[in-house]
Order: sequence, then structure tokens, then C-alpha cells
Amino acid sequence: MIFNDDIKHGRLVKLLSAVFYAVSSFLIIVVNKSILTQYRFPSYMFLGIGQMAATIVILYVAKMNKAVSFQDFDSSIPRKIFPLPLLYVGNHVTGLGGTKKLSLPMFTVLRKFTILLTMIMESRILRKSFSPWLVCSVLAIVLGALVAASSDLSFNAEGYTFVLLNDVFTAASGVYTKKTLGTEGLGKYGVLFYNAFIIIIPTVLASAYTGDLQKALTFDGWLSLTFIFYFLLSCVMGFVLMYSIILCSYYNTALTTTVVGAIKNVAVMYIGMFIGGDYIFSWPNFIGLNICITAGLIYSYITFQSPSESNMKPAEDKLPLHITDHHQSSEKI
Repeated sequence: MIFNDDIKHGRLVKLLSAVFYAVSSFLIIVVNKSILTQYRFPSYMFLGIGQMAATIVILYVAKMNKAVSFQDFDSSIPRKIFPLPLLYVGNHVTGLGGTKKLSLPMFTVLRKFTILLTMIMESRILRKSFSPWLVCSVLAIVLGALVAASSDLSFNAEGYTFVLLNDVFTAASGVYTKKTLGTEGLGKYGVLFYNAFIIIIPTVLASAYTGDLQKALTFDGWLSLTFIFYFLLSCVMGFVLMYSIILCSYYNTALTTTVVGAIKNVAVMYIGMFIGGDYIFSWPNFIGLNICITAGLIYSYITFQSPSESNMKPAEDKLPLHITDHHQSSEKI
């Protein structure tokens, strides 16, 4: 009876962490799309810098107030966390660049290739195996993406390049995040904080060198309180999204975290047809999108119903879903 309760609890925690990630991912895409498209903000890199800065400030204040705990900086941190900071900034920059260049539905279609890449990387790096049904559902998602992309009437080579690079960075980031979460002393909040802390200065320097920073600072939209609100909201949502990814990766596999991102596209797909004004309807595109969604739902059903896919941990290692992490120093996967 206790075992059955543990299984049910494990499934609930997995599901809640996945839903949290899906909602966070959906909201930040909509907000970023409004900033980069409707307000025509010229710098997706500066937006990424704002999200990194928000992560640093929020976690530092929380640590100072004893709300969270993670290892203080020392010479071992870069070794423990590498190569996550490089993957982190690559994921941010290419993701925001793709959001600006493509319509929301096509952005979410091309992002499906992250799932296949994640499955391959998990099998190679984490030595994980997958059931035939899960493999078939992943292949169906990719097939739907190919069908949809084959009729993209708003083809943008630069946008496609950004998103496909984003797929590689996201897959690698998810797998290495899962691996790094097992590093003693770092934990969820340490991974988040030091990712942003290590990479923000090089990113600011790169932005200044390319002239991107000057374009952002001289943007006329800073005179609009509405734009400022959306920009700050995006910065905070950047932190929330990264935290939700860490949480979902902790309780699930990296592949499941990636597929959950596809499920939230049910809302993104339809809302994206009305937000941004850059979606061109075609039946192959629409059918391909729905194949992706259907296959993603099947994957999620199999994953959250199958005990064999559960990543449940012993009772003493389970972490609550609130912000305080009292056992961070001994946290392991």
C-alpha cells in the first residue's frame, strides 16, 4: 500500500513539475514574441542579458535571506558546471533570435527536432534506453514537423538556422543539466545561479562589440511604460522558465522535459495564428502541426502512466516543490 502511494506521489510530482514547465514556456514565448515583433525591440541578445541578470538578482537575494541555499563560489565551480554556461547562452541567444525571425507556429514546429536530438544524446551520454513505443512517438513528432515545415510559406533561412542551432543547444543543455544536478554542492539553485553568473559578462561584452548593446539602449520604446512592463516581465519569466526546466529535469528525464515543451504548443500553435500576424495558413502545415501535438500527447501519456519511466527517488531524497531547499548540499539524482 505504501509502495502504491509512493508511485502515485511520484507520478503527481512528475506531472506537476511538467505542467509548471509547460505553462512557463508558453507564457515566455508569448511575451518575447510581443517584445521582439510587436514592439520591434532590436536586440534579442540584450533581452537574454536581462533574463540572466534577473536570475542572478533573484537567487542572490533569496540566498541572502536564507530562502534558498547553494554552494558559495570557489575554484571548483567552473569545473563542476562546465559546459552548461556555454550551452545556456547559446540556447538563449538562438532561441530569442528564432522567435524574432519566425512565426510562432513554425518556431514550435522546428523546435520538435530538439526531441530527437535529446533522445540521441541521452542514450549516448547518460546511457539511457527507451521503449519502442516512446521511440515511435518521438519519430512521429519529427515526421509531423517535417510535414509542416515542407509547406512553410514564410520560409526564412536565418530564422531556420537560429532555431535548428537552438535545438542542438537545448538538447545538450537538457542532458548536461540532468547530469550536473547530481554534482554535490550545486543543486538546482546553484546550477541556475552560476550558469547566469559565469556567462553574463562575456555576453554583455559580445553585445557591446557587435553594436547590439547600443541599439538596445537607444531604443525608443524605453519611453513607453507598457514596453518596460513587458521587458521586466520577460526578465522575470526567464528566471521562472529556467527554474521550471531544472525542476522538470530533476523529477523527469531530459527527454520528457523536452517533449513537455511540445505539449504546450497546443496553445502556442492556435494562439500563434492570431498573435504576431505572420502566420500563413496551409493544410499541410496545419496537419503537420497536429501530428506533432498528437504524438507528443501519446508520449506524455506513456511516460506519466508507466512506472518503469518513473525517476522516483528514495523518500529521503525527494525535494518539495517550494522554493526552499534545505538539503541542497547532499542533493543527488
